[in-house]
Amino acid sequence: MLKWLKRIKELYNLESLVTRLLVKDPEFLQRTASYRELIADFRRKLSEQSVRESHLLERHLSRGRLPVRERIDRLLDVGTPFLEWSVFAAYGKYHGQFPNAGIVTGVGYIHGREVVVIANDSLVKGGTYVAETIKKHLRAQEIAMQNNLPCIYLVDSGGIFLREQSKVFADRDDFGRIFFNMARMSAQGIPQIAIVMGSCTAGGAYIPAMSDETVIIREQGTIFLGGPPLVQAATGEKISAEELGGGEVHTSVSGVADHLARDEEHALQLGRSIVATLPKPEKQVLNTEVPADPLYPIEELYGILGQSPREAVDAYEVIARLVDRSEWHEFKKKYAQTLLTGFAHIMGYPVGIIANNGILYSESALKATHFIELCNFRKIPLLFLQNVSGFMVGKKYEHGGIARDGAKMVHAVANAVVPRFTLVYGGSYGAGNYAMSGRAFDPNFMFMYPNARVAVMGGEQAATVLAVVKQEQLQKEGKELTNQEMNNLKEPVLKKYELESSAYFASSELWDDGIIDPADTRKVLAMAIETSLNKTIPEPRAGIYRM
Repeated sequence: MLKWLKRIKELYNLESLVTRLLVKDPEFLQRTASYRELIADFRRKLSEQSVRESHLLERHLSRGRLPVRERIDRLLDVGTPFLEWSVFAAYGKYHGQFPNAGIVTGVGYIHGREVVVIANDSLVKGGTYVAETIKKHLRAQEIAMQNNLPCIYLVDSGGIFLREQSKVFADRDDFGRIFFNMARMSAQGIPQIAIVMGSCTAGGAYIPAMSDETVIIREQGTIFLGGPPLVQAATGEKISAEELGGGEVHTSVSGVADHLARDEEHALQLGRSIVATLPKPEKQVLNTEVPADPLYPIEELYGILGQSPREAVDAYEVIARLVDRSEWHEFKKKYAQTLLTGFAHIMGYPVGIIANNGILYSESALKATHFIELCNFRKIPLLFLQNVSGFMVGKKYEHGGIARDGAKMVHAVANAVVPRFTLVYGGSYGAGNYAMSGRAFDPNFMFMYPNARVAVMGGEQAATVLAVVKQEQLQKEGKELTNQEMNNLKEPVLKKYELESSAYFASSELWDDGIIDPADTRKVLAMAIETSLNKTIPEPRAGIYRM
């Protein structure tokens, strides 16, 4: 049996990655302990995002209403996972009054098929929308469109948070974009189902009105463009919310809703029944294998990853703990060694991996471009493992055409037809962020580790650049900066970059789809890959490569 496996590996040029780490080494143990503290802090922050004020929760429960995540649990198939996105949206903003940005989004299973869930949390300012709420809602719709997934809206919202109206109402990607997306999704044949669990006011009334099918709960759900206070102010008419736009009205008079539910449990079951009637999508078929664990425990990543972006991380060691049997077929192993490319499997799914193992050179970009084309034609999803300080700079490299070669890689990434997944396991700086399929390049999903960093450049570099520019300005006036003045100039820049390049700041701004524990990486990626297969992969295409 062992001889047969060895022969198979030889035929397919498979390599079992062999770790060079000494897991009992004091330095490794120290790094592991340090990272575990980082994970403990991550889990503490994560739990804080689900805490709600006790008096609000008690009142909510007393009315027969469920907290938002319990609603989602009862909507989805029992015992199946829910991959929640952007838990840290709006983190550190609004004096902590908008945890999760007041909305829960993610992908789960109903009757065995993946669906996107967008659920308002009415315990957060009545489920109203600030800028990050809208951004999170739009991102969930974008994932539904990109991956051809039905969209289930659990509606319980007072609409726009009026104090923030100038930041959420009139621009291209503000509140109105939700309804634009719904119309586009409908035209693409992507099912949309609304379950009205509570208030559905003003522009938010269009969510149930524009959905394929709508469920509303008797004497709990309401739908109206203008609520009773606005009606009275505008017309002088006094009317209750139920009389104006309750479940009986909209299922028997207006026809805005289609199904009248007795209570929340009934409403969620009706939603599940609707999903059962939807036609099954034609899924992309991949050459999958039986899933197998890596040779090395995934928790060893804690001792491999650095907490400082200056610490070098061996990408081979990361890959060895992510891929099945720690096996991969490396492409151009001896060429452009600061960028690793190769084929592997994760939980049985084939992937093409592009991983930073140093700075990007012209050769790195050419290697990546070639590899992306291979994955396109073979219809193999791409996984980008980001830990990059950017492209090499300097006269030699500019004259050698690094901008031209980097442009080839950027073209290839932007026009890749296969699903793309991005994981930031270290630093993500400058043009390296873009070339390695950063947020601007629309990967199907993008996740970060708690230690990850994202910025135009490192804080020390930014502080030095600004200080040098200032010094050059003063030199023209015949002045000079002292060392103390130079340090005083650098210090606020360093502090700003330290804050604004952190994973939590990035996630608060929704530059990713969530921060994850490295130990959960294989499960998260497997679910993301499976989700992407609801849309078939088109034939390859390419732009113009500057030769």
